[in-house]
Amino acid sequence: MQLRPCWVEISTRALEDNYRFLRSLAPRAELLAIVKADAYGHSLAICAPALVRAGAGWLGVTSVEEGAAARAVCPETRVLVIGGVFAGQGAAVIERKLTPVVWEHWQLDELERAARANGAAAQSVALHLELDTGMSRQGVPLRDGSVALDEMLARFTADSPLRLEGVMTHLYAADESDGEATAEQLARLDAALGRIAAAGHQPEIVNVGNSAALLAGKADTIANIAARYRAKAMLRPGLALYGVAPGFAPEEPAPVASARASIQPVLTWKTRVVSVRSVPAGATVGYNGTFVATEPMRLALLALGYADGLDRRLGNRFSLLVRGQKAPIVGRISMDQTVLDVTEIEGVEPHDEVVILGAQGAETISAYDHADAAGTVPWEIFTRIAARVRRVAV
Repeated sequence: MQLRPCWVEISTRALEDNYRFLRSLAPRAELLAIVKADAYGHSLAICAPALVRAGAGWLGVTSVEEGAAARAVCPETRVLVIGGVFAGQGAAVIERKLTPVVWEHWQLDELERAARANGAAAQSVALHLELDTGMSRQGVPLRDGSVALDEMLARFTADSPLRLEGVMTHLYAADESDGEATAEQLARLDAALGRIAAAGHQPEIVNVGNSAALLAGKADTIANIAARYRAKAMLRPGLALYGVAPGFAPEEPAPVASARASIQPVLTWKTRVVSVRSVPAGATVGYNGTFVATEPMRLALLALGYADGLDRRLGNRFSLLVRGQKAPIVGRISMDQTVLDVTEIEGVEPHDEVVILGAQGAETISAYDHADAAGTVPWEIFTRIAARVRRVAV
């Protein structure tokens, strides 16, 4: 059956090249390739195998469900479940050989029960312990001195099936160019690692740092901290894998500009013109007549709407690409349809390809263009693209 013409093209070559480039920025660290949220809307099924082909030994997901999907397409790759486990998910973690992040005692209870029920040997189930170094979101709190950390470490005994393989934290302001918040967090992490070592534990991995930290040149700093405790550093690029560098404030560090020029966009979002019509001056366009033609116009109807992920707020304030030119959206964006003003673009006709996000000819519409117009961030633009928009590897 021929499908509705609204689709996303994923360049696996660009994705693989991006991974290899990012890997070159951290020669003393390993990279955890983030494929959560369906690979930021790019398709986990397409992107995870491509990243493994490029050399990724680890994939990062949010949930056990995402971990199961990653395991189905990458049977041998390590998969880290960053969002932790929920009640009743321990058996699935053990069965699929996932590596969960933990920070609550009940999570350890869940995993230990499942491991023992499965006959797991002592120290055979690897976990990563998250520390809250300042984000106050998830992780063992460190502000109480060290009581909570000591209590958590006491759970990792010689006869437990659980093994403390890694320690991680999340940098909440790695895109702030002064680096003050990041420096404070890394100092807390360093102190906590010292406490962990003093308690007799030897984690193999120190897992910290996102795309912003990697592009800003923090890999060596993180590797130095890890090396003090005979551990391997790991960084977790996400957005940069997909060809978009995070924005920095108040100014961009020098290494980022160079990196921004080296990574390639992976996703192009497209649709087609359904029909073209001429309307007279005074014609209203779309629901509630928010656009009224001031002169005779030619309008192109698209197979695309807010149910596909195009932000409804872009009506009357954004343009898409057709025949290599920008065509303004007129009227409100409907659930399944959008109208463009193509009066000034010669020869537009049904079946013409329209680019929503990506390049056409000399023009480009970026995720930042969408995000700026919608008052959000590129991450949301990618992940908002609906599941009904098919993803195609090119």
